[in-house]
Amino acid sequence: MKKIDKIIIIVFVLLAVASGAIIKFNSSRKYDKKYAEIKVKGELYKTVTLDKSKPKEIINIKTDLGENIIEIDKGGVRIIDADCPDKVCIKDGFKENPGDVLVCLPHKVVIEIKGQGGNSNNIDIISQ
Repeated sequence: MKKIDKIIIIVFVLLAVASGAIIKFNSSRKYDKKYAEIKVKGELYKTVTLDKSKPKEIINIKTDLGENIIEIDKGGVRIIDADCPDKVCIKDGFKENPGDVLVCLPHKVVIEIKGQGGNSNNIDIISQ
């Protein structure tokens, strides 16, 4: 192994460690308020507060592309039913952390979880 090969390996290891540290730092943020933005065809459909004390809510989205049923419960969100052929959005499961995203591509539905307040200086992880 040549000297340049060792330098390249060390640089990549340092980049991997730095990336891991940044991800760990960003995932440890605490937010006063979490909410989900539901967008259909790129347009904001609804904003929902994600509060663990809030009762379960079911949102039914019907468009010309198809139907999605979204469940808001226990401070998180998930797609519980969709009439799309692959159902990947259902398999993605329950999401509750700012930065998490649920997507149903055939129906053009995007659910993005964001955070506000706390030690984040009112900026969520996506906006940075």
